[in-house]
Amino acid sequence: MSDSKPITPVILSGGSGTRLWPMSRPERPKQLLSLTAEETMLQLTVRRASGERFTDPIIVANAFHAELVEEQLGGVGIGLKALILEPIGRNTAPAIALAAMAAGGGSEPILVMPSDHVISDVAAFHAAIDLALPLVNEGWLVTFGITPDTPETGYGWIKIGEEELAPGVHRVDRFVEKPPRDRAEAMLASGDHAWNGGIFLFRADMYLGTLSVFAPEMLVAAQQAMDKARREGSRIFPDAESFAACPSDSIDYAVMEKAPRVAVVPVAMGWSDVGSWDALHAISNPDAGGNVVRGDVVAIEATNCLVQSEPGKRVALVGVQDLIVVVSGADVLVLPRGRSQEVKKLIDAMKD
Repeated sequence: MSDSKPITPVILSGGSGTRLWPMSRPERPKQLLSLTAEETMLQLTVRRASGERFTDPIIVANAFHAELVEEQLGGVGIGLKALILEPIGRNTAPAIALAAMAAGGGSEPILVMPSDHVISDVAAFHAAIDLALPLVNEGWLVTFGITPDTPETGYGWIKIGEEELAPGVHRVDRFVEKPPRDRAEAMLASGDHAWNGGIFLFRADMYLGTLSVFAPEMLVAAQQAMDKARREGSRIFPDAESFAACPSDSIDYAVMEKAPRVAVVPVAMGWSDVGSWDALHAISNPDAGGNVVRGDVVAIEATNCLVQSEPGKRVALVGVQDLIVVVSGADVLVLPRGRSQEVKKLIDAMKD
């Protein structure tokens, strides 16, 4: 691959990760936490796209998190090509437009990744990138379809087209909304569907060109926000007024579902979006009793529990099973395993 341009990682770090309350909070969302390893999720994401074939990353983040993001990249010895600090959230399509412009807006490939996902098989991910690159260089927009192992209703799905464009790369037949359970079971059984993991590879100019056709107002607003941006070192502050005028839309709706040349590389790479405490339990290595514990935890005759406690807080469990217990600051969360998606209800109740 020495003949192609280096890939610019674009890492989207705007999410708030509310489903991992009380550890994940607006001031320190889940991508800035050490949940799955000693390093934070952002640090792990940056690391898996570093080395000679990649440039320094462009990170799109909330302005409140600028110092934390810089500190965490410094902690793993990786520089920043740019840190784009959004004045307001406008979903993924405009965020990626800002990044494509910061990358140069030309034929350089950009690898778009959420900052808060886990990929345990990085070699498989890099192999999938290698399969995609020749088509990317020809102008295709490529998404990586996660090989599914459960009938997941919380993800969008991708129907993989029969037409193989290159070894391991297929045309996308269609994108499927988050499905009801029976539909998800049918797609899993069919073997020709993948989860939409929100990871993309395409040339910056091809992405911006597609926006100009299918979402021209978005492109204009993003371009104005960058033209009038304030810059401080690697920090870019897009103009707030221009960006506020930008329509809010996801890359899936604005671009991928409409563009004519969209391909998918199906890949099994140990991916998880760690979207809940249950998901964290599922991807962690439990002890002999099936417990996943982090922090100062004493567990006697406890089985299949997830316990997370921050430094200085001790948690003791006796004779319980299938519980999630999380202690952070002045807050304690206790709920049965299998119901961690309901943390959203709690947050709504606390707002009221």
